[in-house]
Amino acid sequence: MRRHFAVVSFLILTTFTSTFARGAGEDSLATDEIKPVAIKKHWTETIQLRGYMQMRYNGLLETNPNLQCAQCDRSWGGDGGFFFRRIRLIFYGQIHERVYLYFQPDFASDGKNLGQIRDAYFDLGLDAKQEFRLRIGQSKVPFGFENLQSSQNRIPLDRNDGLNSAVANERDIGVMFYYAPAEIRKRFSYLVSSGLKGSGDYGVFGLGIYNGQTANQPERNGSMHVVSRLTYPWELPSGQFVEASFQGYTGKFVINRAVASDINQTEFSEYRYGPTFVLYPQPFGLQAEFNWGRGPEYNPETNDIEDAPIRGGYVMATYMLKTEKDVFIPFTRYHYYKGGKKHELDATRHRVNELEIGVEWQPNRAFELVAMYTISDRTFENSLNPNNRQAGSLLRLQAQVNF
Repeated sequence: MRRHFAVVSFLILTTFTSTFARGAGEDSLATDEIKPVAIKKHWTETIQLRGYMQMRYNGLLETNPNLQCAQCDRSWGGDGGFFFRRIRLIFYGQIHERVYLYFQPDFASDGKNLGQIRDAYFDLGLDAKQEFRLRIGQSKVPFGFENLQSSQNRIPLDRNDGLNSAVANERDIGVMFYYAPAEIRKRFSYLVSSGLKGSGDYGVFGLGIYNGQTANQPERNGSMHVVSRLTYPWELPSGQFVEASFQGYTGKFVINRAVASDINQTEFSEYRYGPTFVLYPQPFGLQAEFNWGRGPEYNPETNDIEDAPIRGGYVMATYMLKTEKDVFIPFTRYHYYKGGKKHELDATRHRVNELEIGVEWQPNRAFELVAMYTISDRTFENSLNPNNRQAGSLLRLQAQVNF
């Protein structure tokens, strides 16, 4: 009996004490600070997914099947056919207040529809606003506006030879330092999200070191490349955006020869530098880049690879026409290149003069169609093909889906 009384008394006392404690806690809310409980987010709330796919056909109105550009599009010339140019999935997210993750594989590499890493890096914020960042991993080398611009946003189907010949696939493994004020970082983001075809956020100032043999290639000489870029996007009183840049890099590159030899040189010093100017299409746009430098180049007269000058670039005019439902962007671009392509066999000698006239149509945010007529005169020579100049024209089509 006493035991039952003790249990009942304990329950009554516990209930009374708990009720009193709750009342005291409620009264103290006005004066005492209550610390929030940290709730761990599920990975699906942190890591996001987006991507795009591109399918092309280059066989319409083709006048010369021997006119090719392997770096541009491997379905140029020959038998051609329908061709997946990009199948990209992008996993990204702010996994910590100071750490941003970005991983992008491509499943249309080299026209064989095989998976390959394009980007795999993380940004380490050095301050609370992340105005100062280190980018560690495989990412784009900050050299040239069009090189940094995503293929998802670029208007012409391929990047120009003049600057894209600097870094195959635009990427390499290394460490990049970027600085941009928070306000300018928002501006970089807006220039992409608004549909104005921005290049993305690679800082107002960038400085980096990287292997130099280009993406998905092993380092072959233990000598790092160094790159730096300075850019700034102005917003004029009229609301028009203008961006100007200057960039350069230097390093030593090991080339691939058709015939291996212990006597012939395989490592060459190289450097490039040049300016960029972009008037964003509001509605008229103008974009121009050029670069100069030196690097390896095949010489058909001596059947050897030599140190040679490099120069090339492009100028492009665009016009953005918006209706109630559609966006049309007619454009024309001329680009020129004289130099070697170090990542191709024997640092293949190139002479490029090309004019493109086309239009991009966006019926909605998820789908784009580009039609581009190309008039081209290309020389691409190495020891296996020492006398090769091809000229012609073709109509190129690309359908793109964004998600």
